[in-house]
Parts: sequence; C-alpha cells; structure tokens
Amino acid sequence: MYQEDDLVPLSALQHVVYCPRRAALVHLEAAWGDTSATVEGSILHGRVHESGTESRGDIRIARGVRLRSVSLGVTGEADVVEFHKVGGPECLAQIGGGEATGIPLEGVAGIWKPYPVEYKVGKLRCERAYEVQLCGQAICLEEMLGVDVPAGAIYFGKTARRLEVAFDHRLRAETESAAKLLHSILSSGVTPKAGYGKRCPQCSLLEVCMPKVTGRVGRVKSYLSRAIRPPTEVDP
Repeated sequence: MYQEDDLVPLSALQHVVYCPRRAALVHLEAAWGDTSATVEGSILHGRVHESGTESRGDIRIARGVRLRSVSLGVTGEADVVEFHKVGGPECLAQIGGGEATGIPLEGVAGIWKPYPVEYKVGKLRCERAYEVQLCGQAICLEEMLGVDVPAGAIYFGKTARRLEVAFDHRLRAETESAAKLLHSILSSGVTPKAGYGKRCPQCSLLEVCMPKVTGRVGRVKSYLSRAIRPPTEVDP
C-alpha cells in the first residue's frame, strides 16, 4: 500500500506501458511535444469533461470523476464513468471475491454498477497501453466504492466506436506491474536510456527523445569527439 504523498499520475500508466523512457521524459523532465493527435486529444477530453452529468434510461453518466488507488499508488481522473442499473437491493449481496455487484446512488432508485469509459482520438484499435490505463481506473473504482468492476470501454473519436475491455486476471497483473515500474522510475529520478523501436515514429516526443542518437552511447561519444576536436595545426 502506498501513502498519499507517494501517489503518481494515473495517466502515466499509459506512458510507461507505451515506453518507460516516455513516462520519464513526461513526468520527470516535464518534456512534451504536441502533434495534431495530442491537440485533438486535449480538445476531445476538454469537451467530455465540460459536458456534466446526464441520464439515459438505465445508465447514469458522470464525467471528470476523481480517482485514487492506494494499492497501485495512483491518482487521477476518469473521462467518463457510466453507472449501469443492475437491479434492486438484492444486488448488494456480496459475491465470492468480497465485492458488491452494485452500489446505490444518491437520489435515485436501484443498484448501479460502474463502467469506466476512456476517450481517445483516432480509429478503433487494440492498444494495450490504453487498456492498462482503463484497468487502472477500474481498480481505483473498486477500492473507492467497494464494488466489482469487470469491464469498461475505450471510445475512439474518429470512428465514434467503442472497444469493450474485460478486466481479466492477465490485464490486472499487467496493470499492477506497470504501476510498480512507474513508481520505480519516478522514485529513482533516472530517465531510462533510449532504444529505437517501431513505435518511435508515432511518438509525440520523438524530437525530444532522439532515440536513434541517444540510444547508442558509442555514436554519441564519437559525435562529441568530432565536434570538440581542435583544428589541425598548420606549420607556418
């Protein structure tokens, strides 16, 4: 269990899964690089958070929900948490894992199950970093509300479609491992070395990270050696 002072950004789980060096550049060195996708993402998240709460039949929608988990050591905000009506008071009965199947909501009848929804730009696609971030939100909700959260969804703005994500044992284990790695990096204060990979061209921090250059110590030393070499003396 982590203490309040040890909590790190929930959003950083996505970065550390995508690339540990990226997580350090953003959260240790305060580096950032905007692309059209990151700008569109900021606009999309802003619109979502400004929309307030609403009801759609048996679904109640809350936006900009504050989250925290002392087991993962993270804190942050969910774009959207839907509460799906699952029945009457009998659904409060405890199940095998010790979690309730639903919770009551103030001012409304019935029992409701949380369902986190994360908004992303682009087309519908499977992206493990997104799934880990969403699973982190689910773990926060489970701790805060004492209720089982078995699934959520990632909404892709460009195609206006959802990808449902089941929070199975494998994904939960990956999320816990990502949180431990994130804490290790941030507590060390050391940015991991670069290594060029297939994801690098799509990274908004490509020009900051310079993985093709900084990832090879020998090349950097050779470059610096040439750059500071004194001019060749010429006899008079």
